[in-house]
Amino acid sequence: MRLLFLGDVVGRSGREIVVDRLPELRSRLDADFVVVNGENSAGGFGITEAIHGELIDAGADVVTTGNHVWDQREALVFIERTPSLLRPINFPAGTPGRGAGLYEARNGARVLVINAMGLVFMNMLEDPFAALSRELEACPLGGGADAIVVDFHAEATSEKQAMGHFLDGRASLVVGTHTHVPTADHMVLAEGTGYMTDVGMCGDYDSVIGMDKEEPLRRFLTKIPSGRFEPALGDASLSGVLVETDDSSGLAKRIAPVRLGGHLSETLPDW
Repeated sequence: MRLLFLGDVVGRSGREIVVDRLPELRSRLDADFVVVNGENSAGGFGITEAIHGELIDAGADVVTTGNHVWDQREALVFIERTPSLLRPINFPAGTPGRGAGLYEARNGARVLVINAMGLVFMNMLEDPFAALSRELEACPLGGGADAIVVDFHAEATSEKQAMGHFLDGRASLVVGTHTHVPTADHMVLAEGTGYMTDVGMCGDYDSVIGMDKEEPLRRFLTKIPSGRFEPALGDASLSGVLVETDDSSGLAKRIAPVRLGGHLSETLPDW
């Protein structure tokens, strides 16, 4: 089975490249299941119901989020009726929505998707390691699920790498999101889990992590905010990762980055 994951969609330019390119890309890569992180898709902050619908219509099966999930207040309401939208699983009990879901892939396989958020330099939520362990015990790879994808939305590379090794052999793919810069460490870990520290963003890379350069630069130089952050609106790059799993075990056989358009060098799997 082939699983495609696309990184954080940032603003209008990020939405446009995903909507424009994902349908053909899914077909070209023969992806059975697609996950897209959409937490920055509404003007750089949060997600709306309409935007969620656009991403699903473009070919996403599930949309994950992170620390900006509630920036658009409507998300508190529509997430309850939208099984294909996930928020981090380690929010406190009683938080609207869900942090994990079991979905059917195009080939009929059962795919468990889990969204979790790190603690280092982030909001103080519940322990993501314990939350993920509980979920995987309830729906293990090869038992309740044929494949498992984990979106670990975290700031620290060390915490992301620790999570990858913690879940090695228990998930098909563990991918980091949030920092918006693709790392070069895509690999299959020792026990068979596909891993990448950060998948990058779908947005304009002529920016500061997807935001128009002027205000971030001004704040670094003067330490004084003088306006709000606005998404950069230039040519966007689509950034993601593709993993192919073994049908019998659900573990990764191979993994490759996916980049199209914009300012980054383009790359697609050669398999």
